[in-house]
Amino acid sequence: MNLKGVDNIRKLAVSDIHGCHDEFNMILKKANYDSSTDQLILLGDYVDRGLKGKQVVEQVISLKDKGAIVLKGNHDDMMVSALTHDKEEYDAQWLNNGGFTTLISYIGGDYFEEGFDWDKYIEVKEYIRKHYQHHIDFLDSLPLYYEDDHHIYVHAGINPMLSNWKNTTEDDFIWIREPFFRNLTGLDMKVIFGHTPAAHIHDSSDIWFDPKGDKIGIDGACAYGRQLNLLEITEENQYIQHSVQKGEKYED
Repeated sequence: MNLKGVDNIRKLAVSDIHGCHDEFNMILKKANYDSSTDQLILLGDYVDRGLKGKQVVEQVISLKDKGAIVLKGNHDDMMVSALTHDKEEYDAQWLNNGGFTTLISYIGGDYFEEGFDWDKYIEVKEYIRKHYQHHIDFLDSLPLYYEDDHHIYVHAGINPMLSNWKNTTEDDFIWIREPFFRNLTGLDMKVIFGHTPAAHIHDSSDIWFDPKGDKIGIDGACAYGRQLNLLEITEENQYIQHSVQKGEKYED
């Protein structure tokens, strides 16, 4: 059952999983996620920093096939750029932002037991291209935002200075920070976003509800040892927070 576009159902939003595969499964279990009755909305950054990026991507592909809405994050974009092109600037940006752990998730940690160098990096790039091109294509194809009657969902935010938020650049959709969350959007829809850890906004890893009422920041910084958040939006448009601490395990 494809629930996309249906408004009077429960919605579950998660962002910045960053390879935290066990915590992701635990939070879906805590929220009693059912793909036949709930709309799952994932706001990007499935890879990097955490150790199970490949497993998360595989699961997200499966969840999308079951009706989940899956958006692109800046880390997903960096991975695609590095693996699609042979440009040192793309490689360096990805590796400097947690890409090494994603490499491990695809090749295994034993491969780097004797060290990590440029030649090994190129070899792993070729390995992923050969065996997981479908992962690269999937991440590359993801949309930048989703909207329903009451909310805009996006990885990083929108440009609040534009008369039409849909004209926000791709870079801003996946990278913007203070210019977005420090300013009013002027919209009658709330923007639900990740990217910027909530602890950087209100000194807590819990979901940030903007006092001005137009934004909700849900990134709990799980990959930094904090927590993974899930925002439940009930059929009555009430908000419920679910959280899993880093290290909590899913047991089938």
